[in-house]
Amino acid sequence: MRNIRSIAVFCGSNMGASSVYAEQAEALGATLVENGVTLVYGGTQKGLMGVLADAVLSRGGRAHGVITERLQAKGHIHPNLTNSEIVPTMRTRKERMAELSDAFIALPGGIGTMEEFMEAWTLNQLGELNKPVGLLNINCFFEPFMAFIDQMIKEAFLPPSHRQSMVLESDPQQLLNGLRNFQPVTVPKWL
Repeated sequence: MRNIRSIAVFCGSNMGASSVYAEQAEALGATLVENGVTLVYGGTQKGLMGVLADAVLSRGGRAHGVITERLQAKGHIHPNLTNSEIVPTMRTRKERMAELSDAFIALPGGIGTMEEFMEAWTLNQLGELNKPVGLLNINCFFEPFMAFIDQMIKEAFLPPSHRQSMVLESDPQQLLNGLRNFQPVTVPKWL
């Protein structure tokens, strides 16, 4: 079982169309605190990111934000974080979040969320990282994404075993358990 002390969470800076997204972001925050896990995230008070950070902080947990200079200048920084870092670029932000974290989770979000998740998943696939990745499948949000992964497999762009190289759960505690018990896929990516 992996010792996971901190998790980088990627999620929307908007709230989404349903209140269930905020409810489950809060549930994830509570789960992190209950398990003694530090939240590492993009450092803003906006959208699901803010809900998640507030859920962690209101329960006495630790939230470490990494925000870009540009977003900080726009007033997006969360004022109450345990730790805040301001970095020059998004690239630097992602690198720093990866350094600080033992695992990665994506909640529903937009293109930035998916790009961050895909980079972490790719780096694991290439062996540049050995940190599990997971999706919190709120409101079946990631079902179309998983169908796209299945299309990659069908068209021989991804080995079938690589579908198991991430954890997909709709319950925050089950997702955390899956990350702790994750075994990397050892099948090469080349078909």
